[in-house]
Amino acid sequence: METAIGIFDSRERAEQAVKELVEQHVPQESIVFLTRSESEAMSFGKGLGQYVGGFMGGAVGVTAGCVGAALALIPGFGQVFALGVGGAALLGFLGSQAGGALGEQISNDPDKPSPTSAEKSEAEAEAEHLLEVLKSGRSLVLVQSEFHDVLGTASAVLDRLGLGIQPSTASKPQCSTREVDGVSVLDLRGKIAFGAGNTLLREAVAGLIAAGSTKVVLNLREVNFIDSSGIGELVRSHMAIRKQGGQMKLADLSPMVNDLLTATSLNKVFVVEHDEASAVRSFASGMGASGN
Repeated sequence: METAIGIFDSRERAEQAVKELVEQHVPQESIVFLTRSESEAMSFGKGLGQYVGGFMGGAVGVTAGCVGAALALIPGFGQVFALGVGGAALLGFLGSQAGGALGEQISNDPDKPSPTSAEKSEAEAEAEHLLEVLKSGRSLVLVQSEFHDVLGTASAVLDRLGLGIQPSTASKPQCSTREVDGVSVLDLRGKIAFGAGNTLLREAVAGLIAAGSTKVVLNLREVNFIDSSGIGELVRSHMAIRKQGGQMKLADLSPMVNDLLTATSLNKVFVVEHDEASAVRSFASGMGASGN
């Protein structure tokens, strides 16, 4: 399963993105909208419910039997609303109490799908990473699919309408691996984007995990573009390494990557070090995030 993540600073832009995703035949069950605002969730659901005719259900939408909204009350964070057929799978198993009108509607739905243990674990980890973005007042649209053409369509829509920086040029992706003082360093170049860029990163991380590497630094000095699928792949890589008891850090950000992470608040999601040497030293000293 791959993920494209669009980050938005307005409900209107997020709603427009979802409308276009539906128009371009991205499966409704692949789309989830995340927000901290109940009023935004209600407005979003009502507006889109009429438009897509059944995409949103339950407390905010059109048809019965469709999981339209899930609410998680997360200790130390507060409420998070997830709208869309996959919303309950993403937030319903955070170990949090479901409550409020939207949460009660979902909890009482006898047709609610039951995610597998693997889906539960993946949803928990992914949601945890995305909470930091929501803290900054952003909303998110996620598209999750195992089909290449679906992710390609979704990435194009989310890149055009979401927060991000479009490149004037994006060079061919490249990736190489080396060891520095017991730390695996991935040198990434060009674009981390739908297609070859994502595949290179995924295969490199899988190779490191198979080799037992638990300390990983992504050197992003020569990366000149990251799209919505690339953001999803970075989150996925972080999750995969952490699942093995390791940690992934970003270092030596190019100006483009630094601007993107700052604009989207993703600099609060990942551990970011100023340069590669600092990242390598931080593993030896046990340091956490140090910021930009």
